[in-house]
Amino acid sequence: MTNRYVMNEHREIRVAISGRSGCGNTTVSRLLAEALDISFINFTFRSLSAEMGIPLEDIIERAKHDTSFDRIVDERQVELARSSSCVLGSRLAVWMLKEADLKVYLTASEEVRAKRILNREGGDFEEIKRFTSLRDAEDNRRYKELYAIDNNEYSFCDLIIDTEQYLPEEIVEIILNRLEEKGLVTKE
Repeated sequence: MTNRYVMNEHREIRVAISGRSGCGNTTVSRLLAEALDISFINFTFRSLSAEMGIPLEDIIERAKHDTSFDRIVDERQVELARSSSCVLGSRLAVWMLKEADLKVYLTASEEVRAKRILNREGGDFEEIKRFTSLRDAEDNRRYKELYAIDNNEYSFCDLIIDTEQYLPEEIVEIILNRLEEKGLVTKE
């Protein structure tokens, strides 16, 4: 990143970043938090899986019938996000952190998302595509059931970015520019 940004004094800032698996939520959120020197919050099913010592696939399967998994993740991340300036990166961040100063939704095609997941985790491409598609559908069903959220409707977000068009660092620069436009950060 060529520019350095700082938060305006005496002001907390909260950025919510969402998107489906493989869109770059975690990477972009982490880079943005580093650029602003604020907390990065990304407590997800994957985090819960590691914390509980239960395979991710099992958590996802159990979550189909036990809403406590979703509620634990969602409540914990919002609680953490409300405690101080942060970048909250999660599937539901833009819906759950209503007071976010900036809401960003990242998109990418199913094909690109599956390739990114393959690069990150390895495995069989066709199996990853199948699993990702099933996970998307299951996530959508659960979010509607739990919170009446349709995660296919994100037009309310401040920024919608197709991550196939930019490198993660370029996406962070776009977000920083928008934060500057809103008077939340200053370019040094």
